[in-house]
Amino acid sequence: MSLHLPWRLAAFIVLSGSTAAQAAALATCHVTYGGETVDHAVAAVDDPHAVPTVAVGSYFLIRFVLQTRPVALAAFKAYVYADRSDAPVLIHQLDVAWPPTPSPRGRPGGYTGLHRVYEPVRDGELQYWCERRPAQEAR
Repeated sequence: MSLHLPWRLAAFIVLSGSTAAQAAALATCHVTYGGETVDHAVAAVDDPHAVPTVAVGSYFLIRFVLQTRPVALAAFKAYVYADRSDAPVLIHQLDVAWPPTPSPRGRPGGYTGLHRVYEPVRDGELQYWCERRPAQEAR
């Protein structure tokens, strides 16, 4: 029995380390609305459906999803919804392969480019762009 304890302890340490590494933010998304910019740290998740939306103003909901496993499904996705009284309505979606191709130097907007989504009712504008965090920050 004592021979199994070190193996189990080692497995626990390895699994705990991988969970902590996965929880580290790998990207930062910058969302601007009404003249205010809010940064959102984006970590990899196992279940993309469990990522909640975040309210932006009184009209928009936004959700950033980063899935790195399985490798065949690795992708970064952004969803913007209109927060309607009956139910949210998807009005913008972005899909980018992960890991992303580095953006050319001097190109604004990180690997996603700058996106603008407009409110049809109030004539407001939401802008967002995302960048990959440097490896030393993602730890």
